Amino acid sequence: MAISMIAAIGKNRELGKNNDLIWHFKEDMKFFRETTTGNTVVMGRKTFESLPHALPNRRNIVITQNKNYVADGAETAGSIDEALEMAKNDNVFIIGGGKIYSEFLEFADKLYLTEIDDECEDADTFFPYFNKEDYNAERLTDFTVDGIHFSHILYTKK
Repeated sequence: MAISMIAAIGKNRELGKNNDLIWHFKEDMKFFRETTTGNTVVMGRKTFESLPHALPNRRNIVITQNKNYVADGAETAGSIDEALEMAKNDNVFIIGGGKIYSEFLEFADKLYLTEIDDECEDADTFFPYFNKEDYNAERLTDFTVDGIHFSHILYTKK
């Protein structure tokens, strides 16, 4: 099993605000879709509920402690260990939220990060700190939209 994380983060590792993404760039959404399609995506319940529906052309696994939770179009797991067992033969992308990223960071070999050259002072969800010295970084693309620069960076654990 290959485990990767994918996220869009601001200068201070900001991820979200009020259970939604802070930045919505068409180019980044395309990158996310192309990178994760055909793979398994694992997310927390709040992230799943922030989506309009289960992500198409991907196996969706939602981690929730509510044993009776029904995630239309997705499977549910009661823990990280259960999600890992369910996806043991898959290429897995962790897609959020903040707590799920923190809990999976030690297992991830790759981090696909959209690094946004902007800040959100009232963000309430953050990507976990990681030591960039522990990774090889490869810049994949660069964009500027509405005066905001962002880069897709692939961090591969050394």
